[in-house]
Amino acid sequence: MNELQNIKNRFGIIGNFPALNRALEKSIQVAPTDISVLVVGESGVGKEFIPKIIHSESKRKHQPYIVVNCGAIPEGTIDSELFGHEKGAFTGATATRKGYFEVADGGTIFLDEVGELPLQTQVRLLRVLESGEFMKVGSSQIQKTNVRIVAATNVNMMKAIQDGRFREDLFYRLNTVQIDMPALRERKGDIHLLFRKFAIDFAEKYRMPELELDPGAVHYIENYTFPGNVRQLRNLVEQMTVVERDRKVSVAKLTEYIPMDAHLPMVVNQPAGQKQTDFGNEREIMYKILFDMRSDINDLKSLTSELIKNRGTGDLSNQEKNLINRIYTPESTPQAASPNSLLYFENNNNNSQNVQNPTIISNSDDSYEDFEDIEIEENKPESLSLQNNEKDLIVKALEKHNGRRNRAADELGISQRTLYRKIKQYNLEE
Repeated sequence: MNELQNIKNRFGIIGNFPALNRALEKSIQVAPTDISVLVVGESGVGKEFIPKIIHSESKRKHQPYIVVNCGAIPEGTIDSELFGHEKGAFTGATATRKGYFEVADGGTIFLDEVGELPLQTQVRLLRVLESGEFMKVGSSQIQKTNVRIVAATNVNMMKAIQDGRFREDLFYRLNTVQIDMPALRERKGDIHLLFRKFAIDFAEKYRMPELELDPGAVHYIENYTFPGNVRQLRNLVEQMTVVERDRKVSVAKLTEYIPMDAHLPMVVNQPAGQKQTDFGNEREIMYKILFDMRSDINDLKSLTSELIKNRGTGDLSNQEKNLINRIYTPESTPQAASPNSLLYFENNNNNSQNVQNPTIISNSDDSYEDFEDIEIEENKPESLSLQNNEKDLIVKALEKHNGRRNRAADELGISQRTLYRKIKQYNLEE
């Protein structure tokens, strides 16, 4: 326990979260060996402390320690950076250059963001891990190196392997021992301690009084998700130390820097093999609701068209009855379960007598512009000729507007495309 606390004091690590302590203990345990280590965790959790601890507690502590950010080196030059190159190996290679593996011989190399390595470089790295051999770019001479490799990544490595972006054999060679760094949102009890530590450090650095949180602000900050983890918290404290005049920080002041909107659910990496939920976010929920509504409207169109064709006689097929049971629920429209007659009426605002003029919905038109109010009436005479009434309505509308189809269509409550089709159907071109 004393050894663990000494490590925390030496490297400035704050917190007593069990998962954090376990990660540090594993680092101390594997340090005396030359075993490869893979550090896994989200960006900003402090993965860089683990290789430093491993190197400082190992027999290589007096040898070189080199940090390589694999994601920051261009793909075309990363082989040269890692393994070196010979003079004239490529354009601009005016002299022989040593790579990191040659310079770090006897020491430790920390490969940060190892998941970003190109596949060609992964092959070279695998050879170094297996035999300690490598060749410079443009050279045919094999060289030997004795380095300890510690790698880190915030990428879901199993998914990267499935996608063909990372070699499976290299992953298992690097992942001899895996150390998991917990996210800051899992370490709620450590958040206030870290805030106080950063507040003291920046107060001393900028020669200003240190920040303090009131009880409400402590609760607020401990329940914040911190997608940027410890790095985000550190930057927050530094910014507030410089900008804020009032050294007592309230909830209202914190919301200016980390607003409540940031507390919305966020997508995190799912464990391998876990089934993804149907609703990843609010947009997917809205899309599903809209698609369901569209499906119901299409069913309603089909049912209404068939009922009008049957002129409300009740002579329905089993499929039509199933549609009725599915669309018209007892709570919403109980009388619709067995309609005697269903008529589609023109919505005319002139007077109530115009309600007696029905029009037909065509099943071949998918446009929703043709829909009006659907009324269900009982005991209506079945001698009405819907086609004749519809034809008369169209003729009257065209005569009223001197053949202007757009105005006639507006009065009839249908689209111009539907009106044009009806004119051709009833030979009303003249």
